[in-house]
Amino acid sequence: MNQRIRIKLKSYDYNLVDKSAEKIVKTVKATGAVVSGPIPLPTDKKIFTVLRSTFVNKKSREQFQLCTYKRLMDIYSTTSKTIDALMKLELPSGVEVEIKV
Repeated sequence: MNQRIRIKLKSYDYNLVDKSAEKIVKTVKATGAVVSGPIPLPTDKKIFTVLRSTFVNKKSREQFQLCTYKRLMDIYSTTSKTIDALMKLELPSGVEVEIKV
């Protein structure tokens, strides 16, 4: 099978994204396929501003930030072993994986 598999990883913790990307690269290279990546995509930052008190002190505010880290990988010259290895791979629960063929 000469097809390209694109894998996108998303997480709120950059350590989980990097470790799961390394795990995917190791398993894919062990089956003999070619991997390009992991390519870091821009980080999404959401900033929330909250008033500290309900009625008074409008100038007293708190800010919270939520970052989403993303990585992109392409796998070329795949075989059936590569697909089986990717299906059996266990990744941490905090990582969202999106696979396109």
